Amino acid sequence: MAPVAKTLVTGASGLVGSHVARALVERGDDVRVTARRHAALDALGGLDVEIVEADVLQRGEMRRALRGVDRLFHVAGATTLRAGPRALYEANVTGTRIALEEALRAGLGRVVHTSAAAAIGPARGPGATADEDQAFNGARVGLSYAHAKAEAEREALRISAQGLPVVIVNPAHVLGPGDLFRSSTELVRRFLRREIPFYVDGGLCVVGAADVARGHLLADEHGRVGERYILGGRNFTNDRLFADLGRLSGVEPPAIKLPLTAALALARAAEALPGTAVMTVQEIRALGLWWSYRSAKARRELGWSTGHHEQPLIETIEWLRIREPAQVGRPGTRQPLALRAAGFGARRATGVLRLLG
Repeated sequence: MAPVAKTLVTGASGLVGSHVARALVERGDDVRVTARRHAALDALGGLDVEIVEADVLQRGEMRRALRGVDRLFHVAGATTLRAGPRALYEANVTGTRIALEEALRAGLGRVVHTSAAAAIGPARGPGATADEDQAFNGARVGLSYAHAKAEAEREALRISAQGLPVVIVNPAHVLGPGDLFRSSTELVRRFLRREIPFYVDGGLCVVGAADVARGHLLADEHGRVGERYILGGRNFTNDRLFADLGRLSGVEPPAIKLPLTAALALARAAEALPGTAVMTVQEIRALGLWWSYRSAKARRELGWSTGHHEQPLIETIEWLRIREPAQVGRPGTRQPLALRAAGFGARRATGVLRLLG
């Protein structure tokens, strides 16, 4: 009988990390997870794991966490678009460098590094999709988060070239239950709370957290060292995504769709006002790109597949309604009257301009 693998998971208190830890326990691994001091661990409730206090930015703590470990799933990182460039760089790039350099020092036999589809960059436009061969074009993207994820990948590959067997996975936009820190499910949360006053043309590839976790394990078992694998599901246009969220939740979708230049101008004005901006420039830029991907490589080489494309939306809506019953909209909730009136006016004006054109 083969010995049980000792596996370390960083970022296990987050959405993807908690699902990865759960999948590893189900696989039969002896799972250890890192947690920063005073971190909320609700997502790991009832899970048979060893918890060690460690921050990926502290080399000594990571060195201790890796003692006796056979493999590492490095999931920790920052994902919010509202974090500043420095915070994103430290969490994603510096954290990756320290964790993987210490894994190399410890002589680990396998590392799965969680990157993001954003590190590949968006597709070139409507109807197009990107795959693992696309080179990251930082000038076209213009998002600190995407830059940080791309740089973290380069660190992972640099350390892999020194002898650490690293496989990279690139999840698309992950939805599902357990997002305690309001990372990628924040879009659905704000939709349900009617906090998206307007939107723009763009696209988003949505994938379920449980499917992403399964993709991590398949990358560990079958992935080629030095390769990256996109883990993506359904490619939605923003129109279709908000329409489906509205149909599944019963909450009316945002009423106003703006040209990108107008939306960016409003976001800049909102950021200049005191308090928290409803929509930031970085969020509008991200919403206006086409984050559409092909996952053929993961399906072909890893044997990966996904469930029904509506399941992540349904699970996220249900989880948020349980977690924030007083804040999220119930079925039948409409957009505020002022926004509905503005949306009607914007649609009429767009129709007139099209006739004149």
